[in-house]
Amino acid sequence: MRVFLVAGEPSGDRLGGALMEGLKELVPDVSFDGVGGPLMQAQGLISRFPMSELSVMGLVEVLPKFFHLKRRISETAEAVLTTEPDVLITIDSPDFSLRVAKIVKAGSDIRTVHYVAPSVWAWRPGRADKMAKVIDHVLALLPFEPPYMERAGMACDFVGHPIASEPVATPQDVASFKETHDLGDAPVLVVLPGSRRGEIERLAPSFRGALEIFLSVRPEFRVVVPTVAPTSDLIDTIVQDWPGNPMVLDPRNESTDQASATKREAFAAAELALAASGTVSLELAAQNTPMVIAYKLNWLTQKMAERMVRLDTFTLVNLVSKTHAVPECMLDECRPDRIAAELNKVLEQPDAQREAMEVTMDQLGRGGEPPGLRAARAVLTRMNAGNA
Repeated sequence: MRVFLVAGEPSGDRLGGALMEGLKELVPDVSFDGVGGPLMQAQGLISRFPMSELSVMGLVEVLPKFFHLKRRISETAEAVLTTEPDVLITIDSPDFSLRVAKIVKAGSDIRTVHYVAPSVWAWRPGRADKMAKVIDHVLALLPFEPPYMERAGMACDFVGHPIASEPVATPQDVASFKETHDLGDAPVLVVLPGSRRGEIERLAPSFRGALEIFLSVRPEFRVVVPTVAPTSDLIDTIVQDWPGNPMVLDPRNESTDQASATKREAFAAAELALAASGTVSLELAAQNTPMVIAYKLNWLTQKMAERMVRLDTFTLVNLVSKTHAVPECMLDECRPDRIAAELNKVLEQPDAQREAMEVTMDQLGRGGEPPGLRAARAVLTRMNAGNA
């Protein structure tokens, strides 16, 4: 069996790596081609170009790279058509992925699977109908998503999220992490300003300002900043003038497994986290780390989003648990004073999010078959049944 995969950012790389591991377990002679990051490469993928080239979000951010991305779309689709895999699996990054799938469908009958249902329940519901023209099968991360996809004419399976099956750091792991990094008994604040260069640069001033305010009344906290390899150099530069002498966790000096373990330990060691909106909220929830989520967009992108978004919460923990347990400082509310105030509130009630985090992990499949294996089984079952 030959599988062509395309992922465009770290969260997609995580999903792709777990899916590939599941496929290898079910089909030992499977082979892989495509585009992915370190976790997918650890499963045997040789990426056709660096995945980081696709980690762009927002209209204004995409425009300067438009022609380069367009070339990559053409190159990727041509590679699929030339190699004729049994299935093309695109993972999130819909602006890139679905354009590749469109070209592939126009030139072949190769089966197309998209991993991560578009959030049509949040904004632009018409996307599902357009997607159905080029995608045969959708793998959904959230339990309430399949009806939206099926209504548009696509097969869809809820497969859970790999984060729900990852290990939870033990007290011994936390003690070892603190000793290794000379943290002593100091309380830890984990700060995560994003995984894309554009969002890091956009959020950094607000995060820095919030730290100044927070640390002025909570000087005992140590600031720890985990990074991903493509943006470690940027983080190193940005945090040089942050208060609290932040400690950057650079994954480039560790194996993939070691880097993942270090990040889990950092999350579990933290009394509190400040994070950009995204999958990282699930990673924090898996380690029971109380959090504040903050995010802003480029002005033009934000104005467009305000006209289309249909939600009153953006954080995945809140969406899955159907609560507002995790405080958010979004868009115009992403200000230092507002963020610092929410950090202090969370610190005063550290257990207020615990039930929502437990519900989220249970809903995403904790305790069941690993989501990557479930996703692999769903791909194979639909292929064998010929069910588009």
